[in-house]
Amino acid sequence: MKKSELFFSITQVFVDFILIVAAILFTYKLRHTAQIQSLIQKEGLYNISFEQYLHLTILIAFIAIIIFAFEGLYNIRSTRKFWQEIYSIFKGTTIVLVLVMIGFFLQREWFSSRFVIVTAGALVITWVSIGRVIMHAFQKWLLVKYGAGVHRVLLIGTGDKIKYICRIIRTEHWLGYKVIDHIDYINIKKIKKINKRFGIDEIIVDEPSMPDDLLAKLHDYCEINDITYKFIPSSRQTTRFEMTIFEGEPLIELMHTPLDGWGKIIKRIMDIIVSTFLIILTSPIMLAVAILVKLENFNAPIVFKNARIGSHGKEFYVYKFRYFKWKWCTTKLNPNYKNAIKYEKELIKKQSLRVGPIYKIQNDPRKSWIGKFLERFSIDEFPQFFNVFKGDMSLVGPRPHQQREVEKYREYHRRLLTIKPGITGMAQISGRSDLDFEDEFHLDVYYIENWSLLMDIKILLKTPIAVLQSRKN
Repeated sequence: MKKSELFFSITQVFVDFILIVAAILFTYKLRHTAQIQSLIQKEGLYNISFEQYLHLTILIAFIAIIIFAFEGLYNIRSTRKFWQEIYSIFKGTTIVLVLVMIGFFLQREWFSSRFVIVTAGALVITWVSIGRVIMHAFQKWLLVKYGAGVHRVLLIGTGDKIKYICRIIRTEHWLGYKVIDHIDYINIKKIKKINKRFGIDEIIVDEPSMPDDLLAKLHDYCEINDITYKFIPSSRQTTRFEMTIFEGEPLIELMHTPLDGWGKIIKRIMDIIVSTFLIILTSPIMLAVAILVKLENFNAPIVFKNARIGSHGKEFYVYKFRYFKWKWCTTKLNPNYKNAIKYEKELIKKQSLRVGPIYKIQNDPRKSWIGKFLERFSIDEFPQFFNVFKGDMSLVGPRPHQQREVEKYREYHRRLLTIKPGITGMAQISGRSDLDFEDEFHLDVYYIENWSLLMDIKILLKTPIAVLQSRKN
């Protein structure tokens, strides 16, 4: 751990302790206000004095700090993921609340106040999270402004993935990394010189291109010199697996996705609940957009139904607000259909930004005046909440593609068709439509192999931020 990270770790312990105590004591004062007492005057026993309450608060705060430590909340790396930190705060506080409720159940003569327990828990989560936001912002400011806590990285390899990582680190300074050198092959003598001159915190290696004997020597060197060793795995190394024994012989079973069995059921329940909520929430916006789209052309449909390929190659219609001028819409309902298809092929050939079977036309001249706005902020995709409710799509998953695009897939690309397509996904929060198809494919495969309900929630929360970020058009 860097010195600045150690400082923030120690400081965060004291800040968390003060905020926890303050939140619980504030609840005590809030409980004794006239307004609250009039609402909960018949709520059980409450015979504890402030002095007893203070002693109990300090004890609970110490317990909370210990649980937070077990949750890894004091490993304050400048490169940490902030959303994971908030989740750990929620999880740790919930554990403390459960312990408190068990304690009060066993010693009911202390007091019985659901208001105090629930309110204190909510305030602890909120105040500690706000404290973390401030600390996190200050740490990032020191990182970007003065390089405090930056992790010095040596990159080894010649592959496209290691080059991509190098490019990202050198442009996104706020991530907390700095490339001190990038060498093609493992050379321990050269690495020792680089370490002596600059100091190395982490080494990232493109392993598939390196011999095993050199990898072993490099790993030993990292262990001896307290350097973090990371590697870019091959596709097989990223696959989930399960160890089994068959008649005394060890076997490794490559697992496809957690979305088999109960995972699929849980995801479907979440899709129904959230899509229903989003349909209700966005209905005023959809109504206003429908009127504007109709005003653009009274003779054209408001919703454009685009045939796409879903899970297991099944065709379905994706609903979108029409954002093209009607004469350029590629649907057979359009009297100008043949010319629209011909014009689209010309645009793909001249102006497509994407590499691979998927196209993305830059500065598409077919957009209507309202369509430019709708697509820029992805409002055109709001009708897809109905696709999710029906079960054609999921909220999160790989984006569905057209038949002519799927026909250009290589065989391994068809893994994208093993689950339901989604409105948003890993690719959308990582670069939206600006990613090359192969990069998008690898992100979607990672999602398929490592799905969890928490991952879906994180992607959904990050999607609005990704939508608001600028992108190529």
